[in-house]
Amino acid sequence: MGLFVIVAYKPRRGQDQVLRSLIDKHLRVLAEQGLVSDRPAYVMQAAEGTLVEVFEWRSAEAVAAAHGNPAVLALWAEFAEVCDYVPLASLPESHTMFAEFTALA
Repeated sequence: MGLFVIVAYKPRRGQDQVLRSLIDKHLRVLAEQGLVSDRPAYVMQAAEGTLVEVFEWRSAEAVAAAHGNPAVLALWAEFAEVCDYVPLASLPESHTMFAEFTALA
């Protein structure tokens, strides 16, 4: 059974476009490694600029495998250079009954 994940990436100053490019690459790399389902990912933006991605891992085993996969680890290293991972609860939108974000293509 798949596992949905919601992750929030806070771009570092001047790294917004690089981060968007990495998010576009993210699901592609995970799919090439057989780690995610065929469902599309959803990417959105919080009012203060944090990007939120929702995607589905193929399984808990796929998540574990990702942590030892060289292609995934290389991609995650690129993310670490341009953003910080932040808890979804740190976004003001998450404190409302219906959290609203701007959709990104």
